[in-house]
Amino acid sequence: MHLASYGFETVSLADLEQADRGELDAAPFGIIGMRPDTVADVYNETEAELSGVSPRNVLGAPFFDTIGQCMNNFMVAQRFEDEPELDDIVPFVLTLRMRPTRVRLRLLQMPQVERRYILIER
Repeated sequence: MHLASYGFETVSLADLEQADRGELDAAPFGIIGMRPDTVADVYNETEAELSGVSPRNVLGAPFFDTIGQCMNNFMVAQRFEDEPELDDIVPFVLTLRMRPTRVRLRLLQMPQVERRYILIER
């Protein structure tokens, strides 16, 4: 599988779960994966480069409390709590540690998969 050949709108949760680190890093969009406690355990190189935030600052940290504070709201974080199954694209403006940046977020979650994902397209 070559994750880079999948688009932001077409990659599936199963594709993300099966991808290895190299495939995640080669994706043309940001990928953040979190455990149910919101601790980030997937953070691809594309997102690190575009955001300017090092993986060592993201991996192992509670994402919405430390890194993605601008997403800790009803539009993003709360949806993961309220909707057991989620595959939605949300227009959003990133504001933490950067100039306001318009992006599209894709929120992915399924009850049978422990990890939840936020994909970021700039």
